[in-house]
Amino acid sequence: MAQPITSLTPARFDLAEGAVWDDQTDTLLFCDILGHAIWAMDWETRELQSWNFDKTVGSFGLCADGRFIVAHHDEILLVDPDTQERELLGQVEADDPRTRLNDGKVGPDGAFWVGTMDDRSPRQPIGSLYRVAPDGSISKVLSGLHVSNGLAWSPDARFMYHSDSSTGVVTRYAFDKSTGALSSPEVYLELDNTLGRPDGATIDAEGNYWSAGVSAGNVNCFSPDGDLIKSIGMPVPRPTMPCFAGPGLDHLVVTSLKPLSDTDLMTAYPESGSLFVMTPGDKGIPTFHFG
Repeated sequence: MAQPITSLTPARFDLAEGAVWDDQTDTLLFCDILGHAIWAMDWETRELQSWNFDKTVGSFGLCADGRFIVAHHDEILLVDPDTQERELLGQVEADDPRTRLNDGKVGPDGAFWVGTMDDRSPRQPIGSLYRVAPDGSISKVLSGLHVSNGLAWSPDARFMYHSDSSTGVVTRYAFDKSTGALSSPEVYLELDNTLGRPDGATIDAEGNYWSAGVSAGNVNCFSPDGDLIKSIGMPVPRPTMPCFAGPGLDHLVVTSLKPLSDTDLMTAYPESGSLFVMTPGDKGIPTFHFG
């Protein structure tokens, strides 16, 4: 039986990504990278509000003090959602116009992990992965990436997952929660356009890795051993990130993008750029906070 999937909001976004569940306010938050905004949706009323920025918003996370930590094109900001006061923590590759900040998440170590990508086509391996520590210091962790993506951590915080969307490789690292140190990298998945190149990702409570197959219109769920458990076809061709949401963390929200350069796809899939929701029978893990 096909998984019932419904549109979560009638709004359409250019490149919806980075969904985050806030269990303090029962709010789903996400960004529109090309729309230069962070959006919040009240889970009960579906009411939307937004915070606008001058440049791309690659990703963001929730802070322990109620602020957002934001990957704003080439800088890391702390933003108060009530006053909109902004504090610059630092710049990332601001001297390289070829790259921009992309996928990012707060990890179980309380740090904000965020990567960069080559924003040109064809993409070259000039991107990196950074760790923004709770004290605000920024360190480079990985380099040689085309499109840094797919961040997620196992429920016991022993492993970190990370992908390069261009190569299709998802790598798993041993993770030290106390220091944020990575070690023992191993190839966890090698994906192509059959299931879809790996975009944004999340982990469920059983440790299964959920990946948006952005080039194949699927959301794919893999066991900790890398076996395909299920592949869910989406109503749009370019899903970008899954996120468990809702008070019980038992709803799966999937963001998507508008294939703006492909007129035929835009016409065939008018819901592109929407957010979708389903109840796959799995539950997520609580959101981590920066600080």
